[in-house]
Amino acid sequence: MRRRGVTVLLGALLTALLSVGVLVTPIPYVVLGPGPTVDTLGTEDGTEVIQITGRETSTSAGQLRLTTVGVQPSVKLRSALAGWFSSDRAVVPRELVYPPGESQQEVKQRNEEDFRTSQTSAETAALAELGYPIQVVVKTVAAAGPAAGVLRVGDVVTSVEGQPVTTAASLTELVRAAPAGTALTIGYTRSGAAATATVTSREQDGRPRIGVEIAQEQPHPFTLKIDLGDIGGPSAGLMFALGIVDKIEPEDLTGGKIIAGTGTIDDEGRVGPIGGIAQKLVGAKQAGAEAFLVPADNCAEALRNPQPDLPLLRVGSLDEALTALAAVRSGGQPVRC
Repeated sequence: MRRRGVTVLLGALLTALLSVGVLVTPIPYVVLGPGPTVDTLGTEDGTEVIQITGRETSTSAGQLRLTTVGVQPSVKLRSALAGWFSSDRAVVPRELVYPPGESQQEVKQRNEEDFRTSQTSAETAALAELGYPIQVVVKTVAAAGPAAGVLRVGDVVTSVEGQPVTTAASLTELVRAAPAGTALTIGYTRSGAAATATVTSREQDGRPRIGVEIAQEQPHPFTLKIDLGDIGGPSAGLMFALGIVDKIEPEDLTGGKIIAGTGTIDDEGRVGPIGGIAQKLVGAKQAGAEAFLVPADNCAEALRNPQPDLPLLRVGSLDEALTALAAVRSGGQPVRC
């Protein structure tokens, strides 16, 4: 009996040691949780997030808070089990956040680039909303190209085949919409005078082109800068754009409330979906948000992960977000998810 008891005891001890080993062994998952939120109308580390010089700005009684997701990159089974049983966290395969073949540093650099792009698009969309339209300006004309002798450096291209050119990307899309060899009616302004001309596209590098290099400009009589470190990814675009509009327009967009939200934004003000909506809703609730702006394509997921007393407002564009905020201010009924 004594030998049998020792055997059982050693077996139990070995099992316990193996269990501990399993619990502390890294596994190929990451844990997502609520990240910090930032008021785009306020300051971070003593510095204004949105800085505007050269004109007066308005102040807001409320807040417009961007939301983020925190990532625990190195996960052991014990942490994963805690995450699986947590209502605030999610455990996902590591390759969804860190694609195979990419290091954490490479992912970080890509996220930082996406963040810079989101800032630029937020500025572009907000300035257009404020009445400073995008101009697509001809920078060079190829000497032997289709537009030679027709368009000039400094021309502002306004349309292709009657379709408005709203961004540099839209000009490229409109030219490529017809096969090479198509005679295109190009609308433009030169020295403030509107005109049209016919340019026949030509194939180059396998695509129709008109032989010009262009740049996107947006003249405005003040300087604008977004200054926020340690945030990555493109999902802050919508809240940056709203912050810019709020600071320049005299009206307080928040109505004195704490409004949180998320969403990518492009140059034309379209709001796109993001990841981690469930964790962002938790972070918003913890920050005292009274409403949350949800990209339209994230509404279904947001409705599966609601937070108590946090209305989910559906937005598909900057205009829709501004309309939603106007309804919140007036006590109306904004469109919900």
